[in-house]
Amino acid sequence: MDSRVKGQKGGVAVSPALDGGYAWFISLSCFLVFGLTFGVIKAFGVFYVEIHQYFETTATETSWITSIAVATIHIVAPVASALSARYSHRSVVIIGGLICSLGVVIGAFARNLVELYLTVGFLNGLGYALTWTPTVTMLGLYFEKKRPVANALASAGECILTFVLTPMFQLLIDSYSWRGALLILGGLQLNLCVCGMLLRPLKFTRDLTCVSEVKAEEQDELRISEGSDLEDPEEIPNSTEDPNCRTKRAQIRTKIRRYVDYTLITNARFMVYSMFGVFAALGFFAPALFLFPYARSKGIEEYQAAALMSISAVLDLFARVFFGWVANLRLVETVQQLTATVILLGTVLLLCPLASSFPELVAFSAAYGLVYGATVSIHITVLAEVVGVHRLGSALGFFMLIRSSGGLFGPPIAGFFIDKMSDYGTGFIMAGVALIVSALFLLLLHQMNRRGQGSSTKNHDKHTDKMGQSLRSEAKELGMT
Repeated sequence: MDSRVKGQKGGVAVSPALDGGYAWFISLSCFLVFGLTFGVIKAFGVFYVEIHQYFETTATETSWITSIAVATIHIVAPVASALSARYSHRSVVIIGGLICSLGVVIGAFARNLVELYLTVGFLNGLGYALTWTPTVTMLGLYFEKKRPVANALASAGECILTFVLTPMFQLLIDSYSWRGALLILGGLQLNLCVCGMLLRPLKFTRDLTCVSEVKAEEQDELRISEGSDLEDPEEIPNSTEDPNCRTKRAQIRTKIRRYVDYTLITNARFMVYSMFGVFAALGFFAPALFLFPYARSKGIEEYQAAALMSISAVLDLFARVFFGWVANLRLVETVQQLTATVILLGTVLLLCPLASSFPELVAFSAAYGLVYGATVSIHITVLAEVVGVHRLGSALGFFMLIRSSGGLFGPPIAGFFIDKMSDYGTGFIMAGVALIVSALFLLLLHQMNRRGQGSSTKNHDKHTDKMGQSLRSEAKELGMT
């Protein structure tokens, strides 16, 4: 696109909505980052069985490895957003790739589960946060009209690498043990540094920030001059206060919001969507972790069980691309499409315990991959629509932070039910219930959107009526004279 944003600082800034050119290299980087982060997490179920048997632990204890990694990704996401704004997306991603590799390599020499929690769990999750969050943010800046498709194509990396890594991990474990497989994985994750190098630093991101700062300062000054009612008591103008002090305070708030937009917590729609994220995270990560051991508990041999994750990944890939394209057509509201897919995903998970033979598990894996891909292909797009692309970086960080509780406790809660019932199927039931509950928040968000649109229409009509009355009164005055 050739659209431009004019600002009083930084001159003219090129719009981030390029929708082409180098934007597709950013999409490629994001594709690989998705695969080497969440793709690895989904394929980690193969390691789960080996580690579970090696240390002779319970399902709950072993599942904490994945839970800590997922929770760390979410908790550190706001820090990753702030560091990217302060320094650069490229440098943060490169450092994150090094941390990922280091964590997994050290984890290969772990002597107990606690050491695996600290390395493959915490350090690996820290590196994932520093790579995934900045890359997804850059992708959102580079695309506007094609954003749903770009998000879907980029997230397809998770599916393709899950398809490749699951049988590859099983082969590496059979050949070199789980420790040797972790060492090779650590080397593989150094490719995240290459992904960071693809994130070309762009001038317009700084210029747009300057434009936003100018607009924010102007709005603060306007609100002060008009003496309007302010929600924050600290912002209520004091007649005895030095105007220079008020200006400095406004500038400080603007600089803080440049790195961490704390005002998002006052956005009701954002908070409702974040609650959806909490319950969805309870159900998102448990099925991928427990599908492999569930199949093994039903007597399915190792490579057939690994193939189930590959089948799921293939359908996941198709769904992300197809439903991302559907979302791009704007046939229905994106939040409505997301609500439908989340309800379907929860239903599929609730039906999982009915599958026991390999053909039945193949059918479940295909259905799960299809609906899961349809869900994750658009959930970031909905977030951008809720807060606006200019706040996507901070919003993504806060969204991940709030969602962290779901990612942390999802697998252990599922593991708790598995240990109590001695049946991996109960873990899928827990995940399905959590997703159905999360859909209720999407329904609430949809109602809030409709009310917001209705009030906007009423305000527009009132404004139009006032303009009409003003024009009629002027016409009468002209007629009288």
